[in-house]
Amino acid sequence: MLRGRWRATGSALLRLTVVWAVSTLTMLVLAGVLPDFRLQSGDDDSITQIGLAAAWGAGAFGLLGALVWPLLVRALLLVPALVLGLLVFFLNGSLLLLALRLVPDGRGEAAPETAVVVAAVMSAVASATSTALAVRDDEAYRRRLYRLADRRRRGQRRAAGPGAARTAPGMLFLQLDGVGYEVLRAAAADGLMPTVAGWLDHGHRLTSWRTDWSSQTGASQLGILHGSNFDVPAFRWYEKETGEVMVCNRPTSAAELQLRAIERTRDGGLLTLDGASRGNLFSGGADQLALVLSVSARRGRANRSRAGYFAYFRDPANAVRTALSFVAEVCREIGQSVRARLRGDLPRVARAGLYPLIRAFATVVERDVVVAAVIGDMLAGRAAVYADLVAYDEVAHHSGPAGRDTRQVLARLDRSLALLSRVAEHAPREYRIVLLSDHGQSPGETFLGKYGLTLKDLVRAGCGLPVSRRAGRTHSGAEARAAVLAALHRPVEEEEEARPGRDPVVLPSGNLGLISFPAMAGRATRERIERAHPALLTTLASHPGIGFLLVDGEVLGPGGAVARLAVPGEAEELLAPFGPGAAEAVRRSDAFPHVADIMVNSAYDPATGEVHAFEEQIGSHGGLGGEQGRPFLMWPAVLSDPGPGLVGAEAVHDVLRRWLREADGPQVPLQDPRPEAATGGSFPSAGAPVQDENH
Repeated sequence: MLRGRWRATGSALLRLTVVWAVSTLTMLVLAGVLPDFRLQSGDDDSITQIGLAAAWGAGAFGLLGALVWPLLVRALLLVPALVLGLLVFFLNGSLLLLALRLVPDGRGEAAPETAVVVAAVMSAVASATSTALAVRDDEAYRRRLYRLADRRRRGQRRAAGPGAARTAPGMLFLQLDGVGYEVLRAAAADGLMPTVAGWLDHGHRLTSWRTDWSSQTGASQLGILHGSNFDVPAFRWYEKETGEVMVCNRPTSAAELQLRAIERTRDGGLLTLDGASRGNLFSGGADQLALVLSVSARRGRANRSRAGYFAYFRDPANAVRTALSFVAEVCREIGQSVRARLRGDLPRVARAGLYPLIRAFATVVERDVVVAAVIGDMLAGRAAVYADLVAYDEVAHHSGPAGRDTRQVLARLDRSLALLSRVAEHAPREYRIVLLSDHGQSPGETFLGKYGLTLKDLVRAGCGLPVSRRAGRTHSGAEARAAVLAALHRPVEEEEEARPGRDPVVLPSGNLGLISFPAMAGRATRERIERAHPALLTTLASHPGIGFLLVDGEVLGPGGAVARLAVPGEAEELLAPFGPGAAEAVRRSDAFPHVADIMVNSAYDPATGEVHAFEEQIGSHGGLGGEQGRPFLMWPAVLSDPGPGLVGAEAVHDVLRRWLREADGPQVPLQDPRPEAATGGSFPSAGAPVQDENH
């Protein structure tokens, strides 16, 4: 054992020496090609003196990176991740300037902007060198994990006696956010996702499942992870008793929704036994967390979700690699947006402002941190891991579900899956990989783009409230105002001021809209709404961009059609164009305590699969109509079949629970020998290659 320790220590020192030497050479080369970077105090310095200055500077930079960088990242845990990503270059350049000040005789000097470039190049070179040298060591480390796990299993069997169960396989649940069933099938068939295609060819099975009416991540993931998405009518909704708007991706709302689900089910969640939750809205009861929204509002050492950032970014090489990819993705999005405009692609939405940064976070930062965390979970032998990769969903909203941009994202996601699959082969326990999605996406021009006004404009016009001149001049706006004039028998002045409590609250959720009247206590009946706003329901139901309304147990459709949910068959006939189970989904939402006074689903064209989002999204989800309601579930054949006609996220939760129970023997947690395991952020050893091939 002592001999092995000496060998490991010698190997680490050798790797450190090689990385230092390569960094020194890199610094010499950069000093020779960059005019604002020098390593000499005068022209008479010898080559030896310059080389020693480079070695000193490289060593100081590496030492500062090892000692100071983790402290800086930990201090910045409260900074939003987007800002942290942008600060990486500045912080790294500052460390280089500090390192150069430590070079004797003032031989090190660089302009601030040059220091940023030098620091980035040196970190990248050091990372590549360390990764190349670590390959053999990582393989040895994984073999040691195998031996530790095997030794633990043998000890447990001896302690339990003959016939004791062996350590169970682990479960890895990977969610590809927003990837619909047909999108995944086409990507696998076209060779765009060879890893997925390979899994399907060698034992995995694939099926679709049907979402609830609220076909969005908040409702689906809450149901999948916690077994209940009761009373989640949309992505955002208004609660009259508190006057608050609940938003699924708001930390305080996510925490409240998780608490409500736990109280309803009396169960902590899918991942309560040695589980890890990565990149999700909810924890699923897991103890190991990274990028989990429901706990992200916490502050301090207990906030292990943000500690996941620290575990990844504490390595400056990881930080620089991800930051470089972040900048590349911002440039890629700007280029793709410009090309779309030049080509005249339609439909199209604005992609300026902060969107390039938001896209880069979803497709680079979130992916890198989540993939690294999952690798650490597998090498630590955790029993159940659930991770969400959001890249496709974010890009599809602005580029369309089947565009050129989204195809590139699918290919990069497949490379991440391939990396995780390779790591699973070296994990100390077998892993059964389940791939799934929370919803799909439906294409279509936005409601605003198609009709020139928002749903809020249409509602206000139908209520006789002032609207913008732009909306008032549209055909839909003019018709709504004419209906109001006829119903009220009086003119409606555009300058009229809205009285407090009179204005309805209109909230979009993809192609689902929610209208609430704060002044009406409880859920408003159709009669109360028509007394207060005689033209509103007719205006909405007759609009060509609206498919149907739900008002207190009644479904209102075009042409004055009315179906009562309590009467069998009426709603099924009216909602038949929206696909199987549409009436059942609407009936379930109608029973929610916080369903809106008026629920509005956009029109849907079964021939094209198009809907009209009430938000600025040309790929949307949130309501009924098309692929948004058909996500997928893909599982290894060794697990039992989920059964036909899988409906609702709660049903998916039951299936995943069953697969956890099917594990051969008890879910025995494996002890991770590394010190990082105690921090809630286990990751591969330093230098382990955790990036996908896009870097």
